[in-house]
Amino acid sequence: MLPENGEQQPKSQSREEEILASRRARMERLAQIGQEPFGGRYERTHHAAQIVDGFDALEGATVKVAGRLMGLRTHGRATFAPLADFSGSIQLFFRSETMGEEEYKGLLDTVDIGDHIGVEGVVMRTRRGEISVEVSRWQMLAKALRPLPDKWHGLKDVELRYRQRYLDLAVNPEVRDVFVARSRGLAALRRFLDERGFLEVETPMLQPIHGGAAARPFITHHNALDMTLYLRIAPELYLKRLLVGGMEKVYEVGRVFRNEGISTRHNPEFTMLELYQAYADYEDMMALTEELVSHLAVVLRGTTRIQIRGQEVDFTPPWRRLSFPDALAQYAGVAWSDLTAPEGAARVADKLQLELDGPPTLAKVVDHLLDEYIQPALQQPTFLTDYPLVLSPLASRHREDPNLTYRFEAICLGMELANAFSELNDPDDQRERFMQQVAQREHDPEAHPMDEDYVRALEHGMPPAGGLGIGIDRLFMLLTDSPSIRDVILFPLLRPR
Repeated sequence: MLPENGEQQPKSQSREEEILASRRARMERLAQIGQEPFGGRYERTHHAAQIVDGFDALEGATVKVAGRLMGLRTHGRATFAPLADFSGSIQLFFRSETMGEEEYKGLLDTVDIGDHIGVEGVVMRTRRGEISVEVSRWQMLAKALRPLPDKWHGLKDVELRYRQRYLDLAVNPEVRDVFVARSRGLAALRRFLDERGFLEVETPMLQPIHGGAAARPFITHHNALDMTLYLRIAPELYLKRLLVGGMEKVYEVGRVFRNEGISTRHNPEFTMLELYQAYADYEDMMALTEELVSHLAVVLRGTTRIQIRGQEVDFTPPWRRLSFPDALAQYAGVAWSDLTAPEGAARVADKLQLELDGPPTLAKVVDHLLDEYIQPALQQPTFLTDYPLVLSPLASRHREDPNLTYRFEAICLGMELANAFSELNDPDDQRERFMQQVAQREHDPEAHPMDEDYVRALEHGMPPAGGLGIGIDRLFMLLTDSPSIRDVILFPLLRPR
């Protein structure tokens, strides 16, 4: 029968509707055997992995397990079904002789792959030697009205995996392993910092002035106060206010938001670690960075030498140190003195035929050379030190070259992993740099706005300090050898369908 509009339904849609109707019918039959389709609390005695790992001690014992049915194979009067929980998988063995004819028939008439059930039974090994639970009683805990992806083809469509992460986690154990590793890594990161005397704090996500990084913000409005607010692009300026207040070692792990493009390395909402240590400098931050990252590599991978994208990456300290001027000469063939000479940026841009989105200012040319020539060349963990002043409005000026700063970026496999400074604490210098940034905002919307309250805080005296920022998602992208930042973010932002 055709639909009312006279058009033939697509076969896939028709098949899906048949499956949904069948499952709903089986759900309705649950009432006939005294089962609720969506049960309540179920008290387990063991997880799947505990039974498999402890079989020798548990053989013959009665256990209660719960999880999702990942398959059903019926052979005559017996049915085998793998049951998955967070720890792993265990085979269930149903047969009419053990359960009774009526209860066994009720099971076959009502359960589907994907259902959550609880079972009670005896731990045993089948004739084929597979560790199993021979079920005597079962209980429906949650009826799955939609099927899981086909077990042979799985959930392979990348965009669909991100949109329906719940299915991705359900059918791809290796995906779940990545997020378990991320969680373990974050816990280890916090322990590492706590043990070194750092105090975890929280700073505002809604800010009246966005600062601490070069990025476009997301803008919102607070109705009661009738004021424009910004989702933070960094917690930096608030964390450094805490140094003024006498909190000498602070860190925050939290979300930041940047209104930028989406790629394998960028998501508009991501997690950042920022920390600040009074009476330290960027050399201390280098030592802390390589110690922290190598520690996490051991925690998650068991070694500081790990395979990433088909090559061995060695996180063993000490990492290579390379100054920006030296990197510029080595990888771009440009002398730093030529670039900083009057009209030097324009001449370099013309000579190298750089494609810039605006006039060839020193900042734009330096940033382009960094992105196109230097960063891709740095594969092993490297501290790229002594960054240009024009890219570092919050870093302390270099004593030997006023056009440079005491700033580094840690780069691995051509990707920025960490960013750190010897922090600028001179309020007059900071105000002047803010003013220069404000002047650039006409042609650079990512330049810093003026933050008078932050300058006022510096006027009360901020101790010399080292500061460090690490993109958590990129860090775990590397440590888990994931090809995209979306593979380590549970629910990445996607364009609407």
